[in-house]
Amino acid sequence: MNPPISQAPPGAGTPVAPLRRGGEGDRLSALFLERPAILAVVVVLALACLPLAVWLDLRNLSNESLSRQASDLNTMISEIRSYYSTNVVARVTAAKGQARPVHNYNDVEGGIPIPATLSIELGSVIGGRGTAIGYRFVSDYVFAGRASHNMDAFEANALALLRATRAPGDSVTAISGGVFSRQIRMAVPVIMGQACVSCHNTDPESPKTDWKIGDVRGIQAITLEQPIAANALSFRYLLIYLFCAGAAGLAFIALQRRQARRFSLLNVELEEANGFLASVSMKISKYLSPQVYRSIFSGERDAVIATERKKLTIFFSDIKDFTVTTERLQPEELTGLLNEYFTEMSAIAHGYGATVDKFIGDAILAFFGDPETKGAREDALACVEMAIAMQRRLAELNEIWRSKGIEKPFRARMGINTGYCNVGNFGSADRMDYTIIGAEANLAARLESIAEPGGIVMSYETYALVQDHVEARALEPITLKGISRQVVPYGVNNIFDAEVETKTPMIAAKTERLDLKLDLSDVQDAESAEIEAALKSALQAVRRRRGPA
Repeated sequence: MNPPISQAPPGAGTPVAPLRRGGEGDRLSALFLERPAILAVVVVLALACLPLAVWLDLRNLSNESLSRQASDLNTMISEIRSYYSTNVVARVTAAKGQARPVHNYNDVEGGIPIPATLSIELGSVIGGRGTAIGYRFVSDYVFAGRASHNMDAFEANALALLRATRAPGDSVTAISGGVFSRQIRMAVPVIMGQACVSCHNTDPESPKTDWKIGDVRGIQAITLEQPIAANALSFRYLLIYLFCAGAAGLAFIALQRRQARRFSLLNVELEEANGFLASVSMKISKYLSPQVYRSIFSGERDAVIATERKKLTIFFSDIKDFTVTTERLQPEELTGLLNEYFTEMSAIAHGYGATVDKFIGDAILAFFGDPETKGAREDALACVEMAIAMQRRLAELNEIWRSKGIEKPFRARMGINTGYCNVGNFGSADRMDYTIIGAEANLAARLESIAEPGGIVMSYETYALVQDHVEARALEPITLKGISRQVVPYGVNNIFDAEVETKTPMIAAKTERLDLKLDLSDVQDAESAEIEAALKSALQAVRRRRGPA
């Protein structure tokens, strides 16, 4: 066996860049993400403030509305009192207590206004101050000498409707207004009573003298105005709340946008880190067997120094006369040839589930039973079948290499042994190697050294597990260096002939200087003649070389 080919250690690679940190906005975002209870408390407080703001505004609106109504009512009462003082009390006093209720009281000494006149003039008094309250007493039957009442459409329509119904409790209402104010008008009927009928039917200036009790003399129209714009500031608490809520919403949106940008940057950085780690892991996988690689990256196995004692089937192979071959090849040709050999053998090993431990120069060390096992018997059988497949594939590769001008391609010897070994991570805390150690591994190497080129030799322990499936012959007991007991090796038979039984009629022979593989399936007559001529020529050459018998 030749000295191992040295390999440079893999590079450390480019370190992953640390994630970038943000400013105050990022720290605030992180605070809300790390402590969502704070955001929940803020939202609850905001929701609790809404009914409080509405209640404060309603109270404020009620206070302002009551204040306006009180002011308007106070003004109206003051005007009525002034009107009563001037037009009633003062006139009765001036007439020495003699009062005459007439419609033209200003023209009569001691005259005071009758109810209809009082109502008409109170409308002018109440509505003349520019308050939000208006009052009108209107009728289409005006006493002689008085100006006619100019009724608008609402008043005329209300008077007609109320006369049609003649119900004292009826009313007609109309609501109008624009964007900044609202107005409500209500009209109620003025019903003629007994005293009113007597007065109107006997007064010479009355425009109508056939009134009856219950007739509608006219209407009282009350107008109330409510400026919306004036009440806008009444909702200042709600406006403040909405402003704060809007500001908080905008801040939250800005925070979310900042957080989204932060996440986007994090995603980019994570993708870069993942790409780098994936690249590194792919590179690392080239230095580990697939089973070990999967167990490490899945978390099943830790990168710590630890071993176990397990029953393994160990495989060891070496190339016969590798040094002689290296002397005949250029380094570039040798490297390509050896890499192709290792690639083909590794593919077969992986296909059978072997753990490829290492390449030692031109040798291959592999084993079955860790980190994955199917049982000692199945592991041993898989190892022997793998070795047979390797020898067959190497025979095919030799034909290809010869066609490329390589005079003496590789011929391998293989040894197999089954026994208990220590398997796991060996080495230091800084660098370790997953491998096996034990006398059974050494025995596999010794068995390989006594195998014929193209042959497979296994120990009795392995043969006992596979004897029902693999044909082998016992060899002479030997004593190997480093092995205290006498070892009975077993050579695997029909390594190449086994293919004859399953595939095509084939003649195969293999010695140190002969590698014959003759496929006789579907041979045509012309080709048979060529084969026969070639074999005769070869036979004659051998006989001439040997000389006369």
